[in-house]
Amino acid sequence: MAGETVTRARLSEAVYQEVGLSRNESAELVEAVIAEISGALERGEAVKISSFGSFAIRQKGQRIGRNPKTGQEVPISPRRVLVFRASHTLKDQINQGLTDAGGGRTLSASGAKAPLA
Repeated sequence: MAGETVTRARLSEAVYQEVGLSRNESAELVEAVIAEISGALERGEAVKISSFGSFAIRQKGQRIGRNPKTGQEVPISPRRVLVFRASHTLKDQINQGLTDAGGGRTLSASGAKAPLA
């Protein structure tokens, strides 16, 4: 894996290259999309992007946790968490990259080649 991170600057540059807006307009467009997604999530709305996935907020209740080092019980306060569920289309795209072109086999999670059924 390349280990690169997709940043706002890279997204803006991609919009600039693909759509042909100016660099400033491209940056503003990326910021507007991110702001809209963030705002919807803050309001508790789900965000679904076709062929990519969906973002949603889940409410987690208060519970008792344990400090793994000391074993001491610690209360964990209620909170909202962001969850992402990838679409089947995105999962298929990602898994196509794991297919070995030569042997018709796929790589398992451990990296070992598994025969196709």
